[in-house]
Amino acid sequence: MDQSKQPSKESVRQWLRTQIEQRRPPPSPQQIRRELGWDLVKLEKGTLAQR
Repeated sequence: MDQSKQPSKESVRQWLRTQIEQRRPPPSPQQIRRELGWDLVKLEKGTLAQR
């Protein structure tokens, strides 16, 4: 008989994590800017321009 092999628990967990991550909406543009530090660059440029 041909029996199908059951996937490992870790591979199922990885698959489930991937599925859950794909369902999340992308972060807001403001959150992306904050994480990339773009707001800090704007502040530095603003203080340099004032000098």
